[in-house]
Amino acid sequence: QVQLVESGGGLVQAGGSLRPSCSAFGRPFRVFAMGWFRQAPGKEREFVARICPSGIYTDYSDSVKGRFTISRDNTKNMVYLQMNSLKPEDTAVYYCNAEIIRSSWSPLYDYWGQGTQVTVSS
Repeated sequence: QVQLVESGGGLVQAGGSLRPSCSAFGRPFRVFAMGWFRQAPGKEREFVARICPSGIYTDYSDSVKGRFTISRDNTKNMVYLQMNSLKPEDTAVYYCNAEIIRSSWSPLYDYWGQGTQVTVSS
């Protein structure tokens, strides 16, 4: 069974850095676009960053552009989010997202991880 598992969240002071990662376990047949979303308390889940299958093209929300960098390692089916110059408003649960074909006869599905908490103190 394919699942996404995040790690690397934590508590950091404003201005600091974190690098959460996400791995697609279960030997997926093919992993397409991967991305990160976040959800702060009392707010809706919002888009953070996205990376195409080859890793050449990326997209970011305006709130993180220039501070966060998304990357991936297709040999390990992993995606990373390098977060620099963190601000208290970046505090949220960060969710990994990926478009995956589980096996050669399966359709494309949208998978989500369980989330990893990122807390930025002022």
